[in-house]
Amino acid sequence: MPAKPTGERTPPSDASRSSGTEGSAIGGDTGPVRTGPHAVDVPRRVGRMTGYSAFPQLLFGLAVVAILFATLLFQGVEDNSVLFYVGVILAFIATALAPIVPWHQVPRLLIALPILDIVAIAFIRQGEPVIGAGLLWVFPTIWMATAFGLSGAVIAIALVCASTWSTLAMTPGQITLANLPGLVILPMVLGFVAVSTAMTAKRTEAQRVLLNKQAGQLETALWRAQDQESRLAEILNAVNFGVVRFDRIGARAMVNRFQTRLQDEVGELSDVNPDLPVWAEDGLTPLEPQDKPYIRARRGEEFENLTVWLGAPGTERVALALTSRRLYDHEGGYDGTVLVSRNVTTEINAIRARDDLVASVSHELRTPLTSILGYLDLALDDPELPPRVAKQLTIAQTNGDRLLELIADILAASRDVNRTMALKRSDCELREIVDAAVESLAHLAAERNITIVRHDEEAVPLFADPFRLRQVVDNLLSNGIKYNRDGGELSVGVTAEGDTAWVIVRDTGIGISEKDQPKLFERFFRSDLVRNSTVHGSGLGLAISRDIVRLHGGDLTLHSVLGEGTTAVVRIPRGRTE
Repeated sequence: MPAKPTGERTPPSDASRSSGTEGSAIGGDTGPVRTGPHAVDVPRRVGRMTGYSAFPQLLFGLAVVAILFATLLFQGVEDNSVLFYVGVILAFIATALAPIVPWHQVPRLLIALPILDIVAIAFIRQGEPVIGAGLLWVFPTIWMATAFGLSGAVIAIALVCASTWSTLAMTPGQITLANLPGLVILPMVLGFVAVSTAMTAKRTEAQRVLLNKQAGQLETALWRAQDQESRLAEILNAVNFGVVRFDRIGARAMVNRFQTRLQDEVGELSDVNPDLPVWAEDGLTPLEPQDKPYIRARRGEEFENLTVWLGAPGTERVALALTSRRLYDHEGGYDGTVLVSRNVTTEINAIRARDDLVASVSHELRTPLTSILGYLDLALDDPELPPRVAKQLTIAQTNGDRLLELIADILAASRDVNRTMALKRSDCELREIVDAAVESLAHLAAERNITIVRHDEEAVPLFADPFRLRQVVDNLLSNGIKYNRDGGELSVGVTAEGDTAWVIVRDTGIGISEKDQPKLFERFFRSDLVRNSTVHGSGLGLAISRDIVRLHGGDLTLHSVLGEGTTAVVRIPRGRTE
């Protein structure tokens, strides 16, 4: 299914993730708990304990009820044990207050419940000392140590000691050397319990705060990942090319909106629809099912700018340029592929229309040019023709023949950019080729007062196609004149070393920007600076010239600085090459 973008989302706030955990560092005992517009700072654990204050109090109440029934059942209570019943009533009152009072509004008063429990236990213990009610002090001690930390533990132990010793002090003869250990051991044991509970509560609080922070970080990371996924889906759905992602087993994991529309127009591109005709780049060769780009991408193959046609010849067809790339996980393992497809039908049709136009214009030029050459032949056959005029007509005839050959090359290039040019090699002399080119273009340089400087002193014989080499030199000299400044200089040099010959053409013209230099050898390319000028051209000269030089086994390179000039270097082997 196509990726569906989601709406904007707001990241979760820290307050919503860790309510009640702000304040001091991890493991601290106090911090702000906001309970309303007039909130006050209270211990964090107190703020938590208000949420379930009835629970420990109910446990204590149940323990008191159990002691009451056990006492009545097995021992009975003397009539004068008023203190016992007072303690039981105080315990019931505290238990009843726990679920009724809204302690979250007065969290600091929560300490009243365990204090009331301590007092109630003191009365029960004083009324019936034989039942061991002092053990119940464990409940309020643990509660206060948990809710109020070490300070609560100290208060609980102090109240227990005060209750124990005061009741004994009010009873004559109870304080003896024999019961002194008991008076000390019980508070000591409760003290150990309280301190242990307080430290455990502190560690638990620190762990809870840490877990809250980790949960907040995980939630934030999850939100960011979801947000990035949503934005990626929005971006992929906004582009004007198709994107399909396959997982490691070849199943479709994601399809963007453009790909879905494309499949609605031309049909399902996967192996679900094997009858969909797919043709190679030439538009004539049908592809076998295993060679279709979609199937190859599912197998994990990589390819770039593979052009195919959908639809049989003679019907309305769609051209796609497809690129497949393998994906890898964080460990470098294969994690599927992504297939990108662009509809290039309009581009290919435009290129074909351009080539057809160039071919048509070139074809129309051949007829008048052939007629001109015919009349030049007739004029040269006149025996009464003056030698000076005959020489000029011969130059015109030579250039006309060359122009006819160039038109043939343009026609061939417009029909098939991959056409291999045929060479007619013979023994020739490179300096003579350059001399002839300079002579034929000297009048153009003179019109703009451009000085042509020669830097060759010796002959450079080689085995090559002289006509094609002349075509290369003519193009470089013509560019050096057209793109030069008025009154500039054009340097031409020929040299050789061993089995290699060089032609170097340097001008003082407008130069070429770094952005345009990589495109100089593309067919029909002309830079913005040139297109906006009055200099005319087709953009084919450099591309054809480099093809000629490379067919000879050499290369043509350009070095240019914008505003300073351009240097063209032709390197070509001198010997016989197959």
